[in-house]
Formats: sequence, C-alpha cells, structure tokens
Amino acid sequence: MNATTCYFVSPMRDENTEIARGLKRRDPDLFDQLIEKYQHRLLRYLVHLAGRRDLAEDFFQETWIRVLERGGQYDAHHEFSTWLFAIARNLAIDHMRRKQTVSLDAPANNDDGAPFDIPNIGQPSALDVTIQHELSEQISCSMQHIVTEYREALVLRFQEGMSLEEIAHVTNSPLGTVKSRIYRGLSALGPLLKGVRL
Repeated sequence: MNATTCYFVSPMRDENTEIARGLKRRDPDLFDQLIEKYQHRLLRYLVHLAGRRDLAEDFFQETWIRVLERGGQYDAHHEFSTWLFAIARNLAIDHMRRKQTVSLDAPANNDDGAPFDIPNIGQPSALDVTIQHELSEQISCSMQHIVTEYREALVLRFQEGMSLEEIAHVTNSPLGTVKSRIYRGLSALGPLLKGVRL
C-alpha cells in the first residue's frame, strides 16, 4: 500500500473490517470487547424502547445471541453499532407484534422506565446533582407520554449520538421520516416540559 492510498483508508473502516473478520471467526475475545463497549448504550436504548427493564434485559441477551449466530452477516461498510441497534430493534418489534400488547405507533403510558440520562461534566455540587436528577426524571416521565417512534428517534439522536443516517438505518426508515420524528418528538416534549428549567 503506498502513502497516497493511506489517506483514503478510514480508521473506522479498518475497525469495522476487523470486527467483521472477528465475527466470522466467532472470536470470543472480540465478542467480549464488543459487549463491554456497547452494553450500557444498548441496554439503555432497549429500556426506552421496551418501557420495562426486565423485558429490555431479555432483548439485550437475545441481541447478543443473534450477533454471535449471525456475525457473518455483518457488513463492514456500516458502523457496527448501527447493525447492533437494528438487530435489537427488530427483536423488540417482533416481540411486540407477537404479544400485541404494545405498538410502536401507540403512545406509551408506562412511567417506570429508566430516567433519560443527562451527562454531568466536572464535579457538580450536591444541589446540581439533585437538580439534574429531578430534570432527568421529568424528561424521562415526559418521554413516556410521546409516541414511541418519536421517543426512539430522540433517544438514538440525543442520548446515543447517532447521525440521522444511522437512525434511518437502525429504524429502516427514510431520512425524511427520521427528521420528521425528531422534530415532532421535540415539539411533543415542549408542552410536557413547560416550566422545566433546561
């Protein structure tokens, strides 16, 4: 490989290629590293999607089983996290369709979901921690009252930091739909958070 070619090789692409190779080999060390790297983000996403921690933990376990079983299907041209979240989402949707108790189109009325995490920077005072916790709970509670598709888009965008294109891939939706869901989700949250100091 000459020096010119190196400019066109992305470190992320190299990482994705290594992940794809490792998954095809069923490399246990790689699998452990992936779980460690993505476990918190994935579980947090599933809790918001499922609305219940116990159900989210079941989806979490099944997602990693699917990754192990279908690792050879991972395409290194996409981010691993995007593929992982798409698997998790599809499992949740399949379960919801089978149970027919929850629809991704219906608003969730379950208030026992995990709080919407807002990162703390530096060493906050006890008052700052308390205010942040109350704000987190208010946002989490408000999120449970908006349409699940909007909530999912907001969580992926603002909590997981995914690009609009990645969200479109995870949710198997057109880019315009993703933008619309985020806009509508933020619009729906506005009145629910009225008077809350952000």
